[in-house]
Amino acid sequence: MDDPADQWVLNPDTGDYELRLNHSGGNTPRSSAPPAQRGPSDAPRRRPSDGSPRRSAEVPRQGGRRSANAPRGQERPAPGDAGPGRRKRKAPKSRRKKALLWTGGTMAFVLVGLSAGGYWLYQRLNGNINTVDIGDAGNKDVVTANAPINILIIGTDRRTGKGNEGYGDKGSVGHADTTILFHVSEDRTNATAMSIPRDLITDIPECTTRLEDGSEKTIPALRHVRFNRSLGEADRNPGCTMKTVQELTGVKIDHFMMVDFNAVKTLSTAVGGVKICLDHAIDDPKSHLKLPAGPNTVQGEDALAYVRTRHAYSNESDLDRIKGQQQFMGSMIRQAKSDDTLTSPTKLFKLADAATKALTVDKPIGDVKKLSALAKEITRTNTKNITFVTMPVIDNPDEPEPVTVVPHPTQAEQLFSMLRDDTSLTEVAAQKKKAKSRQDALLKGTKAAPADVRVDVYNGGDISGGAQQTVTWLQNTKGVLKSTNKANAPRKIDRTTLEYAPNQADQARALAEMMGLPGSAMKPGTTDAEGLQAMVLTLGKDFKAAGTPITAPKKIDIPKSSADSAGCSK
Repeated sequence: MDDPADQWVLNPDTGDYELRLNHSGGNTPRSSAPPAQRGPSDAPRRRPSDGSPRRSAEVPRQGGRRSANAPRGQERPAPGDAGPGRRKRKAPKSRRKKALLWTGGTMAFVLVGLSAGGYWLYQRLNGNINTVDIGDAGNKDVVTANAPINILIIGTDRRTGKGNEGYGDKGSVGHADTTILFHVSEDRTNATAMSIPRDLITDIPECTTRLEDGSEKTIPALRHVRFNRSLGEADRNPGCTMKTVQELTGVKIDHFMMVDFNAVKTLSTAVGGVKICLDHAIDDPKSHLKLPAGPNTVQGEDALAYVRTRHAYSNESDLDRIKGQQQFMGSMIRQAKSDDTLTSPTKLFKLADAATKALTVDKPIGDVKKLSALAKEITRTNTKNITFVTMPVIDNPDEPEPVTVVPHPTQAEQLFSMLRDDTSLTEVAAQKKKAKSRQDALLKGTKAAPADVRVDVYNGGDISGGAQQTVTWLQNTKGVLKSTNKANAPRKIDRTTLEYAPNQADQARALAEMMGLPGSAMKPGTTDAEGLQAMVLTLGKDFKAAGTPITAPKKIDIPKSSADSAGCSK
C-alpha cells in the first residue's frame, strides 16, 4: 500500500491539502477533514457521467477545462473558479508560500518536534499526543497576548522503545536529563534557548502531582541537590521541574514539552537527517558512534548517539555535550523549515506523525489545534534570531574534585534578569519595540528631590526583610526620609512594581533612578494623589539586595550561538 502522505495533494484554489484516492469501485472520495474543519466545498460531489474518477485538484491545467462547444482559447470554469455571477477567486500564491501557511511553520525547534499542519489526519495526530495534568503550574491559556512565551523543553533519560538499552540509567523513571528554557520575545522578533545542566546543584521546591489513580500527592522539597532529580523521582512530574526552573530563574513558565530517546531518532529520520559539523573525528566505544571530522548527516541511532555522547569530548563534560546538542537542534530547525521539507507532503506527514508521537505536554496545549496555535506564534521568529546559550555555571566549590556545578555568582543572575526583562541576546532591529518605548518614556522627565519622595515599601520577593532593608538604604544612603516599611505584600510577585498617581510622576522617576527600575516596573494610575498619599513600591523576586539595580543588563559576555549557525563542534 502506498504511503498515505503521498496521496495528500495541494489544492491551489484553497491552499489546503486534500486526500486523493484512486477508487476503482466508483465510490466518490470523501474528505477526511474533521467535521469542524469541513466547509461547503467538502460535500461529496457527483461523479462524471463516464464513470471515471474526478481529476485531482493538483493538475497542471489549473485554469479549467475547455468546453467542447467553446471557441479555442475559451475555457469552462473549473470547480472553484469564478463563473458567471460567482465571486472571482484570488490569484493563487506560490506553492511554497501555501505550504508555509498550511504548516504554520512546521516546527518551532527540535525536541519539541511540533508540526503545525495538523488538520489533515487530525484524529490520528491528535491521538498521538500524551498529556500530563500539572495543576496550577503553567499557563491555562495557549498564548497570552502581548506577552513573552516561556516553554520548558525536557528530554528524559527514560529507556523506552527498542534499541535504547545502551542509553541512560538502567531502570530510570525518567530524570530531567536535557532541559532547555525556551523564551520567545513579546514581539516575536527573537528567542533565547537556555540549556540548564543536569548536574546543577539547586533547590527543588515542594510540589503536588496527580497520580494515575486520580489521587494527589504532595512531594516535599529538596535542598542542595542535582537539578535532574526535579523529574521522575518520588513521582515528580514535569510541573515539579517547571516550578524548580521558575524558582531558580524567576521566569514564569507557560508550558512544558517532554520527549524521550525515541524522539531524537524518529524526528531526525523524519526530516531526512540532521547536518552536523565536527572539528575532530568521533570514535566513542560506549555509544558505538563513529563519525569523521567535518560535515556529517546523522539520523536514527547515530543521531541519538551524537546528542547523548560525552566521551567524544576531551574532558567528557556534560557542558560540552550541551554544545553538541545545541548545534544539533539548530540544524534540525533549519532542516524542518527548509523548502525541501515544507513542500513535501510525504515529509510533512512523517514529521507531524513522529512529532506528535514523541510529545508529552501539559493539558492546556494537549491537542493539535492548540499546538498549532502555539507553533504559529513561535515560528514567527526568524531562525537567525534564535540564540542558544548555556546557563552560566562554575565548578561546585564544596567538592574536592568537582563533578557538579553551581550558578555563576554574577553571570547567572544577569542572564535570568535579561530573560525576565525580555532583553534579546541577538542584535534585532525590532528590539526597540513600541510598547517598550512607551514604558521607557515613563522614566524621562523632571525628577523630584529625594526629600520630596514619599513611598510605602512592600516585600513581595524572596529576600527576607527586603522591605526594611530597602527603607534603611533609601533613608541613610539616598535621603528618602519619607519611606515606610509596610512588611510583606499580600502575595509574592515575580517583578518589582512602582504604582503612582499622575501628579507623583516626578517622584516616581526619581525613585526609579535610585533603584535602577526598568520602564516595565512603572505602573502609573489615572487619578491624582491627595494630601500625603504615598507611592507603592512592591519588591518582586527580581529584587536581590538594596542598592543592586533591578534593571537587566543590555548585553552579557557569555558563549552563545545562533540556530542559523553551522559551526563545527569542538
